[in-house]
Amino acid sequence: MVDLFIWLFSFFILVALLVILVFQLICLADLEFDYINPYDSSSRINKVVLPEFILQGFLCLFYLLTGHWVMSLLCAPYLYYNVRLYTRKQHLVDVTEIFNFLHWEKKQRICKLVYVVVLIFFAVFWMIYTALEDVDD
Repeated sequence: MVDLFIWLFSFFILVALLVILVFQLICLADLEFDYINPYDSSSRINKVVLPEFILQGFLCLFYLLTGHWVMSLLCAPYLYYNVRLYTRKQHLVDVTEIFNFLHWEKKQRICKLVYVVVLIFFAVFWMIYTALEDVDD
């Protein structure tokens, strides 16, 4: 039963990551279609970048501490990419260069979105598998 709550908790964390990434993509799309100015777009995105990194790092550590090694290993490349962006100081969107890197920023966030969706599918699978396994006991 505890395992089921672990998967449920990780599912909600993954959904929160998904919402953050969709919010960032919406901000970039609004900028592309000239609905908001570059300053507002970059400030909105920059406010949620660090919480995204912290949430993803917490999720990887959470999987590691609860003994879900496969999910922890699946989260590791995403965590490595975020740490690499942070250490190179490329994690924030620059107001003056946002139009030059708009296509790259959108592509980057779409790749992250696909990765999180795959992790959600794995988490849902393991949550259902654990729930059915608990019913058998």
